[in-house]
Amino acid sequence: MGKGRLEAFSDGVLAIIITIMVLELKVPHGTDLDALRPLAPVAVSYLISFVFVGIYWNNHHHLIHLVRKVDARIMWLNLHLLFWLSLMPVTAGWIGEHHESAVPNALYGVVLLGGALAWLLLQTAIVRTQADHAELARELGSDWKGKVSPVLYISGIGLAFVSSWLSQACYVIVAILWFVPDRRLERAARSSAD
Repeated sequence: MGKGRLEAFSDGVLAIIITIMVLELKVPHGTDLDALRPLAPVAVSYLISFVFVGIYWNNHHHLIHLVRKVDARIMWLNLHLLFWLSLMPVTAGWIGEHHESAVPNALYGVVLLGGALAWLLLQTAIVRTQADHAELARELGSDWKGKVSPVLYISGIGLAFVSSWLSQACYVIVAILWFVPDRRLERAARSSAD
């Protein structure tokens, strides 16, 4: 299969995920700004989840741009990543409705951790499959954000049972870390274009 089909399918799934998430936002029951107050936790949950999906979409685009050949392993690992991301609307909605409860906060972290591990597996398989692309392997070798993120997710999962705010802070820190697209992938893309 060509990488274009893999990227198009992934883009479609990510677009559907974002669409499902926005459907969780309900129309306020009033006409003044106070009517927005009860919707704030759901809106914040949507915003953070939208940023996470956007981060994956952006970095996925750069990563797939570097792929020269797609095999069955890459296709399955890509589906594995999309599986975890497809759980985002449910957990984002749940944490939005019950933002002070431990289990929704912990489960949100489990989904984020699952997505991070799925990304790592996909990235590793792509590097191995593109053995002739040494620049990609070199750029992805020093991945401090990729090492810190799972630690913060695991911390957020554990902290969910202590303080929902500390748990959510761990997740927001990861989103802030990754908000700027992965520069390593951009450098590898530029060097492969040369």
